Amino acid sequence: MRLHATVAYALATTYYVASATPTGKPDERDLMFDWSSNTDKIRGVNIGGWLVLEPFITPSIFLEHSSDNWPVKDEWTLCEKIGREECKKALKAHWDSFVTLGDFKRIKKAGFNVIRIPVGYWSFMDIEWAYVDGAAPYLDKAIKWARKTGLKVIVDFHGAPKSQNGFDHSGHYMEWPQWGEGDSIPNTHKVLKIIEEKYAKDSMRDVVMAIQPLNEPFLVKLDDNMVKQFYRDSYYNLRLISSDMPMMIHDGFERPSWLNNFLTPSDNNAQNVIVDHHEYQIFNTTEVARSTDEHRQAVCQAADYWADSDKWMVVGEWSGAMTDCAPHLNGFQAGNRHEGSFAGSWWMGPCWGGESNLSGEVKYWSYHWKDEVRKYIETQLEAFEAKAKGWIFWNFKTEGSAGEWDLFQLLDNGVFPQPLTDRKFGKYCTNF
Repeated sequence: MRLHATVAYALATTYYVASATPTGKPDERDLMFDWSSNTDKIRGVNIGGWLVLEPFITPSIFLEHSSDNWPVKDEWTLCEKIGREECKKALKAHWDSFVTLGDFKRIKKAGFNVIRIPVGYWSFMDIEWAYVDGAAPYLDKAIKWARKTGLKVIVDFHGAPKSQNGFDHSGHYMEWPQWGEGDSIPNTHKVLKIIEEKYAKDSMRDVVMAIQPLNEPFLVKLDDNMVKQFYRDSYYNLRLISSDMPMMIHDGFERPSWLNNFLTPSDNNAQNVIVDHHEYQIFNTTEVARSTDEHRQAVCQAADYWADSDKWMVVGEWSGAMTDCAPHLNGFQAGNRHEGSFAGSWWMGPCWGGESNLSGEVKYWSYHWKDEVRKYIETQLEAFEAKAKGWIFWNFKTEGSAGEWDLFQLLDNGVFPQPLTDRKFGKYCTNF
């Protein structure tokens, strides 16, 4: 592990300690969702692929601008290849069309109460040359739409300077994340200060329910003490702006309990900290090889693994995918494990063809596969509502070729339950 010094931005010498309950008149800002309630559950969906590009969500942008000798893998390489002026034009066209007020109305009508919106640091501060700004006003628009439709918002800091995980959805794909090097952490705090001074203030609390200072820091490649210190500094910086705005911290793909006794009431009276856990079963060949029943059993078993956190815990990303067949899911033109086209994998069967459409548009799936995916979704909903404060599905929609990740397609084809509490296949897990 590499060790780096961290510097909190604008951190006061004496920490501001939030009270357990804000003083003054009864607070009506959070009546839609009560974190301390045993009955209120987050039932959310991510607005991914909009303000931070992902190749499997909107492959058309990547295909249009790639060439054999210069593929566009992420937002960084898009702007690097076509130049900042043309990149901004391409991104603006995407920002203007991919998400609408109608989408928010549809999400609300389907029974969801929360949206999580990923953003990149480059929308708020010009630090690295290839990125372009311009997305920030769209976050403002989304928050207005959320307020109008009665949805709560989690602002998710998805892409940090120098990348906190090296994944394409951090904005810049790289073999080894460089977040923690140079001034990347101080710059992260600077951007967070901009975000929090706008969205953590009291006038936003009717709609913004949490700030997430960092999505998916990859602890396999980062020093966990560095990440922990970053979280601590982020918490106290947020408390300089808001006494009680909830902060959501990702577990870094480790068991959430590694964060136990950290930023809790017993730890200098820290309040309103939520753990974000992401649950996928498709990013190694063993998982992809599982049958539907094995996937469902793994959900039930995993619940005991991630449910021993001493904080409120939300499954902030999950999907209906039991394979990695969705094109570009593992990276632009990177192949998949199911067909053995991804590095280090082997052939398990075809992704498409006749009754074997395991991805693509949901309307072309067999009735059998629709039922299999619904079983998996229902089992996850069962586990997440029993063992967590709720869940946030990834994603609200795609361009069509990744149906198991596309809420709207799943709803249209009876694969995602409607109402959300409906169960076609009944209770599955026996351990809770």
